[in-house]
Amino acid sequence: MNQSDSLNPRATRDHGGGLAAAMERYGGICGDWLDLSTGINPRAYPIGELSGTDWTALPDHDAFQAISGAARAFWNVPDQAAILPAPGASALIARIPALADPGRVRITTPTYNEHAAAFAAHGWDVQEEGPAEARVLVHPNNPDGRLWSASDADAALTVIDESFCDVTPDKTLTQLAERPGVIVLKSFGKFWGLAGLRLGFAIGQPSVIDRLNDLTGPWAVSGPALRIGERALRDLSWAEETRARLSQGADRLDAMLTAHGAQVVGGTSLFRLYRVDRAFAWQDRLAQAHIWSRIFPYSDTYLRLGLPPSDSWDRLEAAL
Repeated sequence: MNQSDSLNPRATRDHGGGLAAAMERYGGICGDWLDLSTGINPRAYPIGELSGTDWTALPDHDAFQAISGAARAFWNVPDQAAILPAPGASALIARIPALADPGRVRITTPTYNEHAAAFAAHGWDVQEEGPAEARVLVHPNNPDGRLWSASDADAALTVIDESFCDVTPDKTLTQLAERPGVIVLKSFGKFWGLAGLRLGFAIGQPSVIDRLNDLTGPWAVSGPALRIGERALRDLSWAEETRARLSQGADRLDAMLTAHGAQVVGGTSLFRLYRVDRAFAWQDRLAQAHIWSRIFPYSDTYLRLGLPPSDSWDRLEAAL
């Protein structure tokens, strides 16, 4: 870790991305690199036109109501559950542990590490097994794609993170959001490919969502994010076509990687997890061609890749 990283608390946990560090080691500029280290859709939703007031005015109540209505329809949210738009799922993850007195939280690893960090920061005891007052289910799991069931939502406070579930809507556990203590999280950045927009949603009982709303504060979501998010959530044709395209891309990526000796571990159609002989060596070889991949500090053999843009498949094949 360099000095600038030591001064930046957001640089201390392992995530995808991190192109600055890759460029420092392997050279090139941002435009030279193909970043496959994240699970972000490489073909983003077309944002369309925005009005001047989307940028200049504080977001009004009607805008929040409009996107909440679109979200309710898109995810088939139960009538008894409320919806909270927020500036990204990560912002919600950081606040959810404050909803209950600290105790034990069960988080099965490997999984997205921000959940454990958030609970630990609020004084919770993070454990992998045993009885607990809170539980986190990343569904499907990142990085292996594991799916959970309704019976797994067995704690007084249960967080179901469905950031990658929009590629498999038939597997959703959103119907559990009307249960006491269950919070379902949705991320806009992955499936719609607009991670920079910073938009996410919490779905749960109204009393819980009201408390989360108090913690996020007024006008938490920008006007442009509300406008683009509503538009995208109502575009069902785009979503259906995108699921089909991503599924085909995941199959193509699996075929390419297995032909070079990798074994498929799992994942979703937005990212694939492979077992290789030496993960760092694979990452290094791809990085020599300015292609960035994801490896993990807890595994010497896990390599995760997102889907390349349509014009970059040959480049990935050549690097492999």
